[in-house]
Amino acid sequence: MIIVMQKNASTEQVNQVGEKLQEKGFKVHVSEGVERTIIGAIGNRTQAIMEFIEMLAGVEKAVPVLQPFKLASKEFKSEPTLVKVKDTVIGGEQFQFIAGPCAVESREKYLEIAQLVKELGATMLRGGAFKPRTSPYSFQGLEKEGLEILAEAREITGLPVITEIMDPRMIELVADYADVLQVGARNMQNFFLLKELGKVDKPILLKRGPSATIEEWIMAAEYIISSGNDQVVMCERGIRTFETYTRNTLDLSAVPLIKQLTHLPIIVDPSHGTGKWRLVEPMALAAVGAGCDGLMIEVHQRPGEALSDGPQSLTPQHFGALVRKVKGIITSFTECK
Repeated sequence: MIIVMQKNASTEQVNQVGEKLQEKGFKVHVSEGVERTIIGAIGNRTQAIMEFIEMLAGVEKAVPVLQPFKLASKEFKSEPTLVKVKDTVIGGEQFQFIAGPCAVESREKYLEIAQLVKELGATMLRGGAFKPRTSPYSFQGLEKEGLEILAEAREITGLPVITEIMDPRMIELVADYADVLQVGARNMQNFFLLKELGKVDKPILLKRGPSATIEEWIMAAEYIISSGNDQVVMCERGIRTFETYTRNTLDLSAVPLIKQLTHLPIIVDPSHGTGKWRLVEPMALAAVGAGCDGLMIEVHQRPGEALSDGPQSLTPQHFGALVRKVKGIITSFTECK
């Protein structure tokens, strides 16, 4: 349930309500909004408990949350969550261009593409150091060396870096180098990993699983938030359907749905969503129209030589053209407000 505190409720009153809830076996999460404080209480809710809580000093009302996800819901927090990554904010007025190759292939190549995408408008860098692949014989990434290259690219460009985390045992290592930890599609329901990421003081980018429903995806975010980390960014990257012409089916209806159901920001990855570089730009523009907070685009200086996902990677030239078109759309939206 959600306990809405009165506008003038004191810190002491908020703490008292939290203590009473904990005494009754509830897990408590406090969200301080612009006008009032909201307390999320997860546990065995009864009408008698709700009536008891409403009698406490400073409480305006207690509201049951009907959705299976509680802390990610808009009922718990009506204001959009802004995820701060150094001087960059995901959500709100800023639009993010997250760009880079699928994998960090070498120091020379990565530093070159990092500088190129920054000059073309990228606001954050992506790149896999640990690469989960369908085949055990495919390129698996440079691992720690890849993390060191990502950190060097950040120092040179000034842009934050995002990379994937696959194993709870690797969290401390990856967090030492990356600014945002990405949960890949294959790990969306790795609940042990999600709970451990809830204890990390780093933003988490949560990709949608290839067969996950919207509710399952949000529930995965709930695992992270309920474990203590509310800095979660959702990422739609396509789902598996009967269609075989594209790598995945990019579900752009997920963008307004996530906005309606949750307070979390959402970005779109049209590279994995389509698997074909010629489809990346039109789907990226459609994603902007749907209201996403950013795009994650795979860019490689020579896609034909890429060690992974070359067919869905844009060249720097095509990425620059996409950035210009997206900025034009955003400008048009702003002028229409």
